[in-house]
Parts: sequence; structure tokens; C-alpha cells
Amino acid sequence: MGEYLDRIGDPSDLRDLTDEEISLLCEEIRQEIIAVTAQNGGHLASSLGAVELTAAAFLAYDFPRDRIVWDVGHQSYTHKILTGRKEGFDDIRTYGGMSGFPNHKES
Repeated sequence: MGEYLDRIGDPSDLRDLTDEEISLLCEEIRQEIIAVTAQNGGHLASSLGAVELTAAAFLAYDFPRDRIVWDVGHQSYTHKILTGRKEGFDDIRTYGGMSGFPNHKES
């Protein structure tokens, strides 16, 4: 996937990164979202707009103890990637693949 994205197993791993590394991680996430939505479809703008917001939330809160509610399901793409589902992200929105929306069965 990417140098920084490969280092993330769960949201707490973000705390081991510097501010510059978090910026580079966010760029890797954006590139992954662009590549996958170009192949499978999806709502690109809302996904890209929530990348830094999601990273900041993971730094500020204690997940999974704290809860987050996305007002638009497509904003959860970064959340899915950073919470141990990055390996299945390339199958998002495909038959049998990951849901394009938040899904309790995936959590």
C-alpha cells in the first residue's frame, strides 16, 4: 500500500508518527481512495475531504472506547482503512466485498 499506511494496524499506531509522517500517511490514504474508487465507483469528494479529519479524530479520541458517527457513509472510507480493514478496501462496493457504507457486520 504505502510506506506509512503499512505501519498502521489500528488507530493507536497514529500516535507513533510525527506530524510530517501523518501528512504523508494522509496522502497515501488519498491515493488509495482515488485508485479504488476509480476502479469500483464511490463518492470521491466526501471521502477525500474526511481524510485529515479522521486522522485528527483518531489522535484526539480513544477508539474503540469512544464512538464516532459519520453523517455520510462515504466519509468512513479512511476510518475503514485505519481500523484494520485496509486489506479488503480494494473490494469495497463489489459483490461480496466491503460495504461502501458503515456496516455493523464489519466493525
